[in-house]
Order: sequence, then structure tokens, then C-alpha cells
Amino acid sequence: MAIKKTKKSGGESELVFGALGGLGEIGMNAYLYGVGPRNARKWLLVDLGITFPEGENDPGVDVIFPDIRFLEEERNALCGIVITHAHEDHIGAVLELWPRLEVPVFCTPFATGMLKAKRAGYGGSDELEITEVPADGQFDVGPFDVELVSMAHSIPETSALAIRTEHGLVVHTSDWKLDDEPVAGSSRTRQRMPELGAEGVTALICDSTNAMRDGVSPSELDIAKSLSKIIDDAPKRVIVTTFASNIARVKAIGTAARRADRKLVIAGLALHRNIQVAIETGYLPEGFNYSDQQSFSDFRRSDVVCLVTGSQGEQRAALARIAAGEHRDIQVAKGDMVIFSSRTIPGNEREVGRIQNELVNQGCQIITDNEALVHVTGHPRRDELRQMYDWLKPDLLVPMHGEARHLSANAALARDSNIKDVRSPQNGTLIRLAPGPSKVVDEFPVGRLFRDGKLIIPEDDGTVRARRQLAMAGIVVVSFAIEADGEVITDPQIVLDGVPAEDSDGETFSDVALEAVEGVIASLPKSKRRDPARFSEAVRRAVRSEIRTVWGKKPIVKVLINLVEDEQ
Repeated sequence: MAIKKTKKSGGESELVFGALGGLGEIGMNAYLYGVGPRNARKWLLVDLGITFPEGENDPGVDVIFPDIRFLEEERNALCGIVITHAHEDHIGAVLELWPRLEVPVFCTPFATGMLKAKRAGYGGSDELEITEVPADGQFDVGPFDVELVSMAHSIPETSALAIRTEHGLVVHTSDWKLDDEPVAGSSRTRQRMPELGAEGVTALICDSTNAMRDGVSPSELDIAKSLSKIIDDAPKRVIVTTFASNIARVKAIGTAARRADRKLVIAGLALHRNIQVAIETGYLPEGFNYSDQQSFSDFRRSDVVCLVTGSQGEQRAALARIAAGEHRDIQVAKGDMVIFSSRTIPGNEREVGRIQNELVNQGCQIITDNEALVHVTGHPRRDELRQMYDWLKPDLLVPMHGEARHLSANAALARDSNIKDVRSPQNGTLIRLAPGPSKVVDEFPVGRLFRDGKLIIPEDDGTVRARRQLAMAGIVVVSFAIEADGEVITDPQIVLDGVPAEDSDGETFSDVALEAVEGVIASLPKSKRRDPARFSEAVRRAVRSEIRTVWGKKPIVKVLINLVEDEQ
């Protein structure tokens, strides 16, 4: 394929790489490739995903998006967005952020189906411009020639990208593992990667998630066999939770239920949606039979396998409501088995542990990957990474998709594998991949956007910061009225929320606040009380200081002053 050459203006053309998210974290993947001279680059965005809030650190936040202000500024030079696969940490921000970019989105049929299903269920731009590309397809977008290479992962149609430019070939692995029997989907890794290596790889941008684990990941087929035996031997009900997008696992659980002569019951909107997309795209058979949750009580305890959402402890998911005894259709009893066919994402341990404890208290047996082979990762361990390096023999390795410790382990492994040039950039760092040795050439703004209900707000908006403070120290509201000459004409009213009722000596904090307000009124002359803003700030500071002295914490203090005008 002939590679389009960029015009040389404003300096020599370069191939550069950076990330809006995904470096130093697991989630919020958004990787950027640029071709051209410094002031006239064309850009290609690979993935646009989300991450999830971390409990008390992000109160009220639903999901977190990458801050795309840099892309908005470069919008006219952005050629398109390529989606490697349909996991939320790679695709979850597309519907809500696409209207800010309005460029073509390239993805395979399964990812297309997932985007359309999400849009139908939750809303999003009806004008989203999707260009569907077949698995292992090829297309041109601007100066980039992009080839998709099917990889094994925990969702169908995961693609590595072979990106060809005038400066050589870059392989972007996305998420992957070596698995010759992935149950759902296919893999061309062993065939295509050696061929790409023979072509010559300028740079490899590689998944680092499991770079600290030795050996080779088990196959998805091994999990299917293990689940089948566990379900076959279970004496009572079996509840299984897994990631709703893991179609191979859904297929394996359905097969295991059928072989054990049990009925499969599905609970959870995400599972229903993903199963329908999988049937439409051929990854589950048309006759994939299951019952809805309303049928759960129709079957004997020994005749049912129930597949539910909520493997990560999500409060509104089916499993959390089952554990709390609040699910409308599904209940558990002593002797039932609950299988967590998943691994807990860092940050979710407390919520998952709480649900497991609630289930144990109801007499359930809990099976996790600590007790049996019920889950396997979708990411490469160290021997798989070594194999990839041997196939591709890249001039340059850039670790991606992982926390700092994962990126560091991958970088060290690459050096041990005789890759001479290894770079570990952070989000917002732009590095030159070619021509010549790699080099940091620029930086660009990065950050996070919070979805807060129906709004998308910047992380520095202050709203979430204020909620954190409310959670730590509560709020005090003071209100009273003054006349234009500064005369206070009503008694101050005090409202406290999240603040203790009394101090250690039995004095109420309402009285503590009131004394502080009265002290300001007495000490501030009328002439200075005529300015409501100045008066309000003096009261706020006094109340906050006095409560801090007595309590040791600084609550949020709000002062509401009503200025009463004389009627003429």
C-alpha cells in the first residue's frame, strides 16, 4: 500500500505518540498518533474510554472521561477515532464526547452493535458517524494506513492495529493475550505478528497489565471446562457473576447449564443488551436459550443457573440487590453457590467484599479465582510478552495500559529482551517515534471530566471537592436580615448538617456558631456592615474558626444575608 506523505511545513515531518489517558492507570484509554511537522500534524485517536470513580474520593461522580480539550483545539486536524474493542475503558466515552469532535469512528461489527445498543438504552448523539470495518480489515484515514489484526481478549473482535505511515510501521497491541481457543471470536496473533515483524516494526505500543506475572495465561477454554464441572457438581442453585461484555464466559456458562440439565436465567440490563448484540453478530447462536429473572422462582433450586451483573460490587447491579435481600425476583438460601467469575478491579475490593460477606451470612458458598479456576485474565503475562517481542523485534517499545508499576515492569522486560530503545511516557507527554531515536518533543494538557448526573464537568470545577469536604466535616448555614444602614433586624438562624450536636462539655455547636456570629455583629461597626459581601465573609470566617477551635475540624460555612430595603 502506498503511504501518503505529508507536506513539509514548519519543520521536518515526524511520527509522534501521546496519551490522554491509559498511561499510569488501568482505564480511560485514549491514545494519540500524529504525523507531520510540529505545526501541521494530522492526528489519529485510538480508543476513547472511561474509568470509574473511586468511592469517597469522587462522591456523586458516575463515570470519569479523559479531558479532550487538546483534541478540541486540534479538531480540524483530527482524522478519526479507531476503536480497538468494545470494553467500556476503550469505548465508554465515545457517545458523550463525540459531539465535541465530530469525526468518523472506525470499529468492527461487534463494537458497532455495542455502541448502537448503548445509544438506544442511554442516549447519545444520533448523528454519530460510524464507519464499520470488518474484523482483520484495512482502511486509510488521513496519512494513516490502518490494518486490524484479531487478538484474543475477553470480548469478541479485539484488534491490534498495524499503523503504517511514511515513517514506518507501528503496532498498537490494544488488550490481548495468547489463546488459541478463545471460545468466542478468533485470533490471528500467531500468524500475523511474525509477518509484521518481518516487515519491520518501528515502534510497538504494548499492553502492560499483567507484566508483573510470570508464565502464560490459561485459555478461556480451560475456564469453560472448570465452570462446567463446578456447576455440574453443585447441589443447589448456582449464581454466577462476570463482566457482562465477556461473551465467551456467557457462552461457557450457558453451555455448562445445558450440560447439567439446568435452566439458565439472566438478570441485569447490560447482560441482556450484550447477549443480543452477540447473537446479532454471530458470537452466540440464534438458539441461545435463557429465561428472564421473573422465571427464577419457577425452577427447583437444583435446576437453575442464574447469570447476574455486579461482579465489581456495583450498588445498583443485580448481585448487590440479591445480597441485600432487595431483589424483586431473585433470592438465595443456605447451600446456594455464588461464583465470582471475574477478578476485582483495584478500588472495588471493599464493595465486592461487602457483598460476599452478605452472601456468606445467608449461607451461600462463595467461589472466586482463589478457590477454583473460574476466571482468567485477558492480558499477557511475561512469557507472552517475550513471545510478542520475539515476533515483532521492534526498534522501540512503549508500554501502555497499566499503572506505573505495570509500565515499569514491562519496560524492564523489554530491555531484558534486547529491545534497545524503551520509552515510558506519562499522560500528556508527546514522544517522537520516528524518524531517528525516540525523544520527548512536547507536552499537551490532560485531565479528567466527571459525569455528574446529566452533566459533564471538569475535575477542577470544585463541585466534587466541596462534596469531599462535606463528607469530612459537614456544613453550617447562617442566615439573618439587615437593613441598608447595617442594622441587624432578625435573630441569626443556624442550621448544621454533618456536624456533632454538642462539644465535649455539652455546649451545642449551634450555640458555638451563634456566639461567633454575635461576636462579629458586636465588633463590626454599622458602616462596615452595610456591605453584605464583606459582612458575610467576616461571619463565615468567625464561625469556621470557632468551630475548628472547639471541634478540630473545619466545616463548610455558608452565610445568607437578606438585605431589606426601606419602602418609600
